[in-house]
Amino acid sequence: MHNENDKVSTLSLPAEAAKTRIRPWGTVTVLEESERYRINRIEIKPGQHMSSQMHYHRSEHWIVVSGTAKVICDGKETVVMQKQSTYVPMCTPHRVENPGVIPLVMIEVQNGEYLGEDDIIRFGEDPENKSH
Repeated sequence: MHNENDKVSTLSLPAEAAKTRIRPWGTVTVLEESERYRINRIEIKPGQHMSSQMHYHRSEHWIVVSGTAKVICDGKETVVMQKQSTYVPMCTPHRVENPGVIPLVMIEVQNGEYLGEDDIIRFGEDPENKSH
């Protein structure tokens, strides 16, 4: 039985899956990935935002775990609170900001035929800082 429990915990969080990338605005931790999906934990510092971007080959679901997200999706602005979620279709310009005073933590589920970094089309602003 001890081996079965070890196997279950290994399946729930594969050792190779926990990869964190540090960005000027926060962090992205890959929790799990496969050929057609990737699950990330995204943390955005207060007053910061990710760059405006678009993807040709994947859609994204964002679930807010803590904090508040200001999401701009295809030019429409929405505030997404803790326990709420939003969907970003393929080929749709989008951006997420943290307008709050605590870190914004989201779970992102990417789905698509191709999840490579070269399917991120970034639009012109400075992704490092947003002046208020």
